[in-house]
Amino acid sequence: MHFPSKLALAVASASMVFLPVGIRASFAQEADNAPIERIEITANQRSSTQTTPAAVTNLATDQQLPGLRIDAAELLGGIAGVQSDSRANYAQDTRITLRGFGARSAFGVRGVLLQLDGVPLSMPDGQAQTSSILLDEPDNVQVIRGPLAALYGNAAGGVIDWRSATPRTTATQIDLMAGGNDTQRLFIQQDLVQTDSALRFAAATFSTDGPRPHNSAERHQVAARWYQQLNDTTRLVVRLDNNNAPHLQDPSSLTPDAWRADPTQTVERAFTFNTRKSIHHQQASVSIEHDTAERSATATFWRGWRDVEQYLPFPGSDLNGDGAVIDLRRDFIGMNANYQWRPLRLPEWQFSSGLQIAEQNDRRFGYVNDFGERGEIRRNDDGVVRTKSVYGLAEWQVAPAWKLLSGVRYNDTEFAVDDFYVIPENPDDSGAADTQETSWMVGFNYALNDALSFYVSRGAGFETPTLTELAYRNDGTGLNTELGPANNLQWEAGLKWQTNTAQARVIWFDIQTSNEIVVDQNNDGRTTYVNAENTSREGVEVELQAQLAERWSTRASATYLDATYSNGARLPGIARQQAYWQVAWQPNERQRLQLVGDYRGEVTANDANSVFAPSHTLWHLAYQHSWRHNNMQLQPWLKLHNLTDRDYVGSVVVNQGSGRTFEPGIGREVQAGLRINYLW
Repeated sequence: MHFPSKLALAVASASMVFLPVGIRASFAQEADNAPIERIEITANQRSSTQTTPAAVTNLATDQQLPGLRIDAAELLGGIAGVQSDSRANYAQDTRITLRGFGARSAFGVRGVLLQLDGVPLSMPDGQAQTSSILLDEPDNVQVIRGPLAALYGNAAGGVIDWRSATPRTTATQIDLMAGGNDTQRLFIQQDLVQTDSALRFAAATFSTDGPRPHNSAERHQVAARWYQQLNDTTRLVVRLDNNNAPHLQDPSSLTPDAWRADPTQTVERAFTFNTRKSIHHQQASVSIEHDTAERSATATFWRGWRDVEQYLPFPGSDLNGDGAVIDLRRDFIGMNANYQWRPLRLPEWQFSSGLQIAEQNDRRFGYVNDFGERGEIRRNDDGVVRTKSVYGLAEWQVAPAWKLLSGVRYNDTEFAVDDFYVIPENPDDSGAADTQETSWMVGFNYALNDALSFYVSRGAGFETPTLTELAYRNDGTGLNTELGPANNLQWEAGLKWQTNTAQARVIWFDIQTSNEIVVDQNNDGRTTYVNAENTSREGVEVELQAQLAERWSTRASATYLDATYSNGARLPGIARQQAYWQVAWQPNERQRLQLVGDYRGEVTANDANSVFAPSHTLWHLAYQHSWRHNNMQLQPWLKLHNLTDRDYVGSVVVNQGSGRTFEPGIGREVQAGLRINYLW
């Protein structure tokens, strides 16, 4: 794997637009109640989310219910505009959509940029998985929607940026967790802290039988972090991750009739063809962060490998097909670099610029599924995706109450596939495609007073198809070069209100997309895509956090999203209404009781709008306690998931040709855990 010389320097992820001030961190041992050092997008004192003309939600992960941390949806609950589908199918991963973007995904995440500590989790072609990260690690999540998100490049929906805390004292943490269906998880973390450096080692192991037959899973994760303060203004961070999931059974989805009859059943094909997946993901990254009063700069380099073997529920023996056993080896590499200038002589101005280059290489084989065994070869190709982009952003405090934010980004993406399986029945499928897109945004914010502000923004974004989505045609073979990028124009306006005890946001948006990438056909794991003519997304998002009384607090959100084709039909996979409410009672600093209600409206499963997953409301209850003795702290927790044991559809498979479109959610389940912390 190498970077071709023609790859010009291009944009750092726009997550670096808002850099923190003063990254100098003291790693010396501190008192337990000392503030946690963070590098966060919103940490910049000059650019708070209150005055940024964009829909930005910033949430500490400890505001969520305690849990097993095996599903990314656990960290995204109650964030407006986010639909996170818990599939209870560990072979397919959590499906995440922002304002309806990414709903077409048959597995993983599309149309949404995922990041952890500034390192992209999304591949150059736009696809991502959340199962490759330790979900125990982030202590903060920031979600950006709307025109500002367009500056992040190939992510029409927006950005989810998780951040973790720098180690602040030498400590050992052990989490013992268990739940229904013989689910067990162990997490261990060791922090070693000196004056100017810190080391963190973490490991986790997880196993479950799953809520359905043929639904068991096993996953093992190991991570290492090194934080080195090079001088007063510069820090080095090195990250290593090794995530191995050798056994992920796939129970497949159900037809609506089968789901209504028994949502805990598994289709016979899953046993016949022994549907399953194994994943081994390895990644390394190096970040250099430099910050002074006038200038900030960050450079991040990453390299990774991902091995996937998957058995689909059909033979795949056709000579002009692609097989039903996927054997994929992916290599990926990239670099982000950015620079921010805050001229002291022009305190009203800030300027940012950056570049990004990235490449992925997919070596893919396909074989016949001979009743759960690998059969004859049916596919052998080598696919490459290269991206290069550059951006610029300016922020101007026009007057004490007025702020202007404007930026532009250019992105070039190249796709190429070399086919090595060429026979008379399966001709040469080699091909190439190249897309160039420009995204931009402009926004104004007006502070009505110290607590209330109003903003309006306008922008254009895009989303390219992934390499997997380009791979198939309905008729014939070869790269689907007829599938092109989707382009959108967005309007957004909002009110933001914030006091010492409460915060509220009301946001309206309108998104018009041409050439939307949608599912054309989905047959037993072989999915084809097409560009729709036009789609429209209009909606309102509401978020509220408030301290109701000394011991009572609440957090709530609601989303209304009307996502339709030009003929008026609803886009599949998207709920029109969502609502979330959490109330927390904390009688003292050692105890907390939380009750959550989570509502989702009905979801259509196909373009014809003939199949709908019914609406549902789930209730969850959790209790946490904490004891401390000298340097030892014990934190047990108990959670009751789905209190009313409601049958519900966790996710739908869009345009599933076989009719198996419902993925059942998990019934009532007791989960428990114990965290042991020892400060050395």
